[in-house]
Amino acid sequence: MSAPPVPGPRGAGHDRATGPAPDRFGWAQLRIALAAPRPAAGLTSEYRLVDGIRIHCRRSAAPADGQLPVLLVHGLAVSHRYLTPLATALAPTHPVYVPDLPGFGLSGPPPRPYDAARHAAHLAAWLEAYALGPACVLGHSFGAEVAAALAARHPGAVRAVVLAGPTSDPSARSRWGQVRRFLVDTTREAKLQAPILFRDVRDAGPHRVYATLTHSVRNPVETDLARITAPTLVVTGARDPIVPPAWRDTAVGLITTAEQVTVPGAAHNVTTTAPARVADAVRAFLTRHGLPDGQVDTHAHR
Repeated sequence: MSAPPVPGPRGAGHDRATGPAPDRFGWAQLRIALAAPRPAAGLTSEYRLVDGIRIHCRRSAAPADGQLPVLLVHGLAVSHRYLTPLATALAPTHPVYVPDLPGFGLSGPPPRPYDAARHAAHLAAWLEAYALGPACVLGHSFGAEVAAALAARHPGAVRAVVLAGPTSDPSARSRWGQVRRFLVDTTREAKLQAPILFRDVRDAGPHRVYATLTHSVRNPVETDLARITAPTLVVTGARDPIVPPAWRDTAVGLITTAEQVTVPGAAHNVTTTAPARVADAVRAFLTRHGLPDGQVDTHAHR
């Protein structure tokens, strides 16, 4: 059982710890991650045509009490697969949707690799196609850039934002700078994540991965962060070399509604290796803002 978030006052820059160590990522989690399109652990696959692209989505059954839907957005070289531990951790209390972005995982490719803004526009169309209404959008790594762009440019689609391991730090905003940090991160991650990465890179193809990395390091994410008005939580691993504390604090400071959580022991893939702790932090965050049932806390915006 995971440790609950340490309670504290709401507000930008406040940091909450979520337990002494990350959860274990083992063979059972790997099998669930690689199961799609077969059902596994309460997750099923479905496809929908959005803007002419056949999009795959891994989703949970909706709880009966009408809780706020949570949309999980993956990073640049990966897919829904590495977010399945978090999806299963959130599913008991929230309907969870994990689409593969165009060109990744089991989704069809766009005419050319999308940047963060184009992915955000596509997700806005995807949300409209699903008639989900405003959702909690949780993006990890490059997915956090997409989530920030969605919240900034399509605010009507977003009720709350969670940025997990948001890229990219201006002090390493180059392809080689990010690759160097990624290589350090691989020494701190659970080794059983490797089969997921290999499968995802194979599905996306090296060209798409390279092009998306290029889009990421050219994306002035600070502009989108400063435009976010929805309640926002920034989650990072304490051992994350891709999102060091200085960049994390800068990102939090740019968002007027932001608070932050740091997961001890976790590295960059905090959503994969510490899913129960991240899920606990997300639930506590939504509760603080009066959002478990999708109702807006008007006091949070004053």
